[in-house]
Amino acid sequence: MICYAESSAVLAWLYGEPRGPEVLRVLIGARRVVSSDLTLLECDRGLRRRVAAGELTDSAADRARAVLKASQPQWEIIPLAPRVLEFSRRSFPREPVRSLDALHLGAALFARSTTPDLRILTLDERVSANARLLGFPVEPAPSR
Repeated sequence: MICYAESSAVLAWLYGEPRGPEVLRVLIGARRVVSSDLTLLECDRGLRRRVAAGELTDSAADRARAVLKASQPQWEIIPLAPRVLEFSRRSFPREPVRSLDALHLGAALFARSTTPDLRILTLDERVSANARLLGFPVEPAPSR
């Protein structure tokens, strides 16, 4: 399996949230992980927000950053280049789509142009709904 790792899933894993182990199983089981500069940025900002809100200690955020950094060499990171932005500007099946979600969907559409069997790893309902309507298999399976 090849998956596009979207921020909501990666953050759930890094935060140790209840669905984090499901995300980790998908990441470990993937033959290849594709992500984007946006995912890395959103993860870093998410960790900083939680520290600022007092929900996470600096040392816990540093450990999470180290885990993410150790994973990055195995991941293919898509830059937010003009072609990705072009895919992101399109209309999506279930509008409205927020700009950051459109960037994730655009990066996944770009990646699918060379990887037709790409799956999207997300816990975000809006991204998931649009991904499915665009023909992407979505991981992990929806929670019950």
